[in-house]
Amino acid sequence: MYTIIEQAGVQFKVAQGDKLNIPLVDAEAGSSLTIDKVLLKVDGDSITVGAPTVAGATVTAKILDHGKAKKVLVIKKKRRKDYKRKNGHRQQFTRIEIVSINA
Repeated sequence: MYTIIEQAGVQFKVAQGDKLNIPLVDAEAGSSLTIDKVLLKVDGDSITVGAPTVAGATVTAKILDHGKAKKVLVIKKKRRKDYKRKNGHRQQFTRIEIVSINA
């Protein structure tokens, strides 16, 4: 059994016991998170597609910790103009573990 969920505009395929990184959620590590934007639910041969979400379906997750992704470098340059810019960015994320898929 797996579902497709949406969190902060990003879609994820999750099953019970999965660990994944989602965009930063403002909650403490160890707390519980309920995601109610379930777009699709697959249970064996039964497939339920939401319009836009599956009614009454939720996913419960446990927040493990918070962190930052690998650094992404943005470099701009214009030749022969003495123009160079270098910028770095590290996206913050929340690591969660899927505890249960309800309904």
